[in-house]
Amino acid sequence: MAKFDLFARIISQFSRFLTGIEIHPKSKIGKNLFIDHGMGVVIGETSEIGDNVTIYHSVTLGGISPSIDSDSQRDVKRHPTLKDNVVVGSGAQVLGPIVVGKNAKIGANAVVTKDVPENAVMVGYQQKMWEPQQKNLNHTG
Repeated sequence: MAKFDLFARIISQFSRFLTGIEIHPKSKIGKNLFIDHGMGVVIGETSEIGDNVTIYHSVTLGGISPSIDSDSQRDVKRHPTLKDNVVVGSGAQVLGPIVVGKNAKIGANAVVTKDVPENAVMVGYQQKMWEPQQKNLNHTG
């Protein structure tokens, strides 16, 4: 098995050199992942990505555990899970063993460290969920 791990790591590093995208060989990726302008994209070891997900440039699906004593972190979920039809905007940091629900959208440069509900739109550093406001725009008068 170690031979295959080494081969996967070599392919991963060669692909990173060619594309600027770093995908850990142990990450799990569904069908139709689309990485648009992929330079700087990092997909961590225990990341899981569903079907029909779009990721823009400079996105990190990262862990938040320290790298000290990395042997104790093997086979421990440390990276996010993106469910089906998620869109992650450029520069976003999705960190830790969280779940981003189906059809959710993560805005550009957002930092997300908590679970995201299905169909939600998350923006900004404070992880605020954007909710459309219903306003009565009555222009009669």
